[in-house]
Amino acid sequence: MKQFLAGLLAATLLSASSASAADFAPALLYDLGGKFDKSFNEAAYNGAEKYKADSGTEYREFEITNDAQREQALRRFARDGANPIISVGFSQAAALEAVAKEYPDTQFAIIDAVVDAPNVQSILFKEEEGSYLVGILAAMKSETGTVGFVGGMDIPLISKFACGYAGGVKSVKADAKVLENMTGTTGAAWNDPVRGGELTKSQMDQGADVVFHAAGGTGIGVLQAAADAGKYGIGVDSNQNMLFPGHVLTSMVKRVDTAVYTTFDDAAKGEWKPGIVTLGLENDGVAYALDEHNADLITEEMKAAVDQARQDIIAGKIEVHDYSTDSSCPY
Repeated sequence: MKQFLAGLLAATLLSASSASAADFAPALLYDLGGKFDKSFNEAAYNGAEKYKADSGTEYREFEITNDAQREQALRRFARDGANPIISVGFSQAAALEAVAKEYPDTQFAIIDAVVDAPNVQSILFKEEEGSYLVGILAAMKSETGTVGFVGGMDIPLISKFACGYAGGVKSVKADAKVLENMTGTTGAAWNDPVRGGELTKSQMDQGADVVFHAAGGTGIGVLQAAADAGKYGIGVDSNQNMLFPGHVLTSMVKRVDTAVYTTFDDAAKGEWKPGIVTLGLENDGVAYALDEHNADLITEEMKAAVDQARQDIIAGKIEVHDYSTDSSCPY
């Protein structure tokens, strides 16, 4: 009898495992700006593509062109059996909250927002930590003592980048000037490279010789303007060093690609869990990019300084202020 029960249990577990594998049909929903924005969305795309290459598993994807499509696309994915479904970007939170309730057996994930539901994983990043590091590099590279920041949509998330950056700059030079502009207050702010270029030129006219962007597709205009003027830009999210070699000082890499890959992989293995996941320097969720395209721009002194700061942040010796905790920046 015991052997029979043991065999029955094994068969049941095997059946459940097979069902779980059969249910695995990953999907990715990009936010405004498109999957080839050279930044945030593209990082998500790169993670999905790597998972596809490593596992041989196809995935579904959709690029929205307006706000209304978020909920429509999520519902269509869920209705058609996609699982897990990743929403890329904080703007998808309301749509995901609605759809997740309708499909409680579907696993969802969202990047850069928290959706409190038993079938949603919320993936957050410590953008302020990575931005602090590139702020150090900007301050050490600047010859004028003035640097700039161009954000996309004027929201607390982007202020996290701006504040961390200012902290890093002023840790090197307390009297340094950090100019800051946001591109707009709607989703269009992520895809306006012309405006990004205009804001960068204005900052350079005020003396900025290094400009960091956290603006999605708009940031291409920032990097272009800096390169055209013989100055330096700093990329974001994806490694953008290769876009304008010699003029992109570094990039604040936000490992959205790793978050997407891990979510797909965990779901496939039956290891996916709901709740909040936070990625920072300690677990390689953020970093600064160093490669053949900017190696000549980063001196050994700069590298030593930023690597020491990284260690000190991880160890708790340096506390980088998180703008989202109190909507203020002390730097």
